[in-house]
Amino acid sequence: MHKIPKGTALAFDFGEARIGVAQGDAELGLSHPLSTVTGSSNDEKFAAIAKLVEEWQPRYFVVGLPVHTDGTEHEITHLSRKFGRRLHGRFGLPVYWVDERLSSVYAESLLSEAQVFGKKRKSVLDQVAAQAILHGFFEGGAVEIFNGREG
Repeated sequence: MHKIPKGTALAFDFGEARIGVAQGDAELGLSHPLSTVTGSSNDEKFAAIAKLVEEWQPRYFVVGLPVHTDGTEHEITHLSRKFGRRLHGRFGLPVYWVDERLSSVYAESLLSEAQVFGKKRKSVLDQVAAQAILHGFFEGGAVEIFNGREG
């Protein structure tokens, strides 16, 4: 179990085409879907993220770490780690990586409960997955921290 930092967090469900973003506060234990970041370049994506950082003033970031069901890493795992390191490099905030294996299942069930289907579901799925990642973090899910030093 990890100590959950106080203050606002932005969470990310990283994907090469879309990055789901959620916002939450550990003290309240609440999180909500915020945005889906897209762009044709990393610069465009990070410009959109910078606007969210400016608006929400997070104290830290939470990034979903996708792994195979047996826990082994794959290409998207490495890209998610790289994304987290870039977040830290650009904004100077700590990054917590959270095992996201169940976040998509959780997101799908939340959207089904809310009766969100079809095109509307696709447009918010990444945001709700980011919300699930943040919820997992608040609940004490498996975590690694990156604050500028490896290890």
